[in-house]
Amino acid sequence: MDKPDPNPSTSEPRKGPLSFLSGALTAALLGWLSWGLSRRLTLYYLQHPPNYSSQVAQSIATALKTLIVGMAFLATFSFGFISLGLTLVFVRSVVQTVTTSAADD
Repeated sequence: MDKPDPNPSTSEPRKGPLSFLSGALTAALLGWLSWGLSRRLTLYYLQHPPNYSSQVAQSIATALKTLIVGMAFLATFSFGFISLGLTLVFVRSVVQTVTTSAADD
């Protein structure tokens, strides 16, 4: 079995603050788009409630509506928390870079 390399300088380079910032901005954009989709889906289903004469069809339509709206909001908040986490990692990496630069001087 291969052992992990104890010297991290010979392995892959570390990600920089710009990488974290671009990831945070991308996740924020996707979260914002998901929020718009979630809002539109909610308004659509409020204006067009399922109305079927069969109880089974009504139950299936309601379950599908709940599933679709729930998945849209799950995507919204997932992207939001990913963006928040990457923003915090970006701030931490900037502070760490500034602190390291000040200590080297």
